[in-house]
Amino acid sequence: MPEITRFYGIIIKLFFGDHPPPHFHAMYGEYNALFNIETLDIIEGDLPPRAKKLVLEWSATYQSDLLKIWETQEFKKLPPLQ
Repeated sequence: MPEITRFYGIIIKLFFGDHPPPHFHAMYGEYNALFNIETLDIIEGDLPPRAKKLVLEWSATYQSDLLKIWETQEFKKLPPLQ
C-alpha cells in the first residue's frame, strides 16, 4: 500500500485495485480509518477527533488528486498538511 503522505503522526495510504468505493486509509497510532474520496466520510474504522479533523482538512485540499490517483492507479506523493 503506497504511502501518499504523512503529517502530525498521521499516515495516508492508498491501495491500488482495492474495493469500491474510491477510498484512502488514514492511520494514526493504533487507529485506522477508511475515508470515501468522493464524500470524505469515514466508511470504516475511526480516528480521534483531532486527527479526523486534520485528515478532513488535508483531504479536502487534495480530493481531486486522490480521485485521480485512484482512477489512474499512478502513484503520486502529495504534500503534507501545513
